[in-house]
Amino acid sequence: MSTVANSTRLIPELTERTAVALRTWAPDATVTGVEPLTGGTSSLTFVASLSGAPARYERVVLKVAPPGLAPVRNRDVLRQARIMDALADRIGVRVPTVLFHDAGAPPEIPPFVAMELVQGQCVEPVLAPRGTLPVGRVRSRALDAARMLAALHRVDPRSTALAAEPVVTLAAEIDRWSTAFTTVPADLRAGHEAVAARLHATTPAAMTPVFTHGDYRLGNTLCDADWVDAIIDWELWSVGDPRVDLTWLTFFSDDARHPAAPSDEPTGMPTRAELLAAYQEIRGEPLHDMDWFEALTKYKESAATALLIKRGRKAGRLTDMHRRMLPALPVLLQDALELLDRPDRP
Repeated sequence: MSTVANSTRLIPELTERTAVALRTWAPDATVTGVEPLTGGTSSLTFVASLSGAPARYERVVLKVAPPGLAPVRNRDVLRQARIMDALADRIGVRVPTVLFHDAGAPPEIPPFVAMELVQGQCVEPVLAPRGTLPVGRVRSRALDAARMLAALHRVDPRSTALAAEPVVTLAAEIDRWSTAFTTVPADLRAGHEAVAARLHATTPAAMTPVFTHGDYRLGNTLCDADWVDAIIDWELWSVGDPRVDLTWLTFFSDDARHPAAPSDEPTGMPTRAELLAAYQEIRGEPLHDMDWFEALTKYKESAATALLIKRGRKAGRLTDMHRRMLPALPVLLQDALELLDRPDRP
């Protein structure tokens, strides 16, 4: 979940708007309080306490687009609600239930979505301090996440209200991150053009388009005990090739050696091969060209991290993770080229 600094100034107006929108879902319920949650910056997230609401919904999450900015791309909270609605009650997929929303009058009055508050832990094992979770629990959650990803990818977009959603091609996926590189300082993008050119030159045939999360990993799930209770943070969802999600998940395994990891000590994450096997057991469809998708993932990670470092520099707040990642940017790009230039690649 996410918030930005000084979000408390929105609370009075948000409380009034929530009270009005709430009547469309629970006419007899009232709002008794709103408080912010903490996290990232693409949207603001609050918890609203309700009186007279249906059982289990005494507290609900409000996800709000940032005021003063157009609610587009990762800030489009209504679009995020649509994918969660489309996935509600799908076999093997668990997402928070969307309850009600308000379209606002953007950009001054931002839209918001109210959804079920799912209790659970949100931890990315590879990026967390070692010992945060028992290794056995990490393993169980990760394998469950791989199976849930397969279940997500088995949902046919054409069978949902989002059937008209455009497909993001692999070429467009490459170009998205190439464009991101053009917005960062020169020292953060050196060598990216060669990787982009090689990705385009060796692009494999696409699989049947599916719903993709765009940032699928344990850190974007809520877990209880050994299981995933809900997939959250749908800012980057699209319709596209399932392998884009899959190699992003496997990039956060121990054997992938994520450069932002604070330690080389094992977390309990399954190997990439084990995650792929768990996924394929449910999906039931063979996967090919995984080296190419691993290269795309490294290109994407390098671009996304370059953006984070740029923002950290601008704000004067470079973290230890930024400092670990800075020397890794060219290494990620070189690794991508080596994957693409393997003898068995076209």
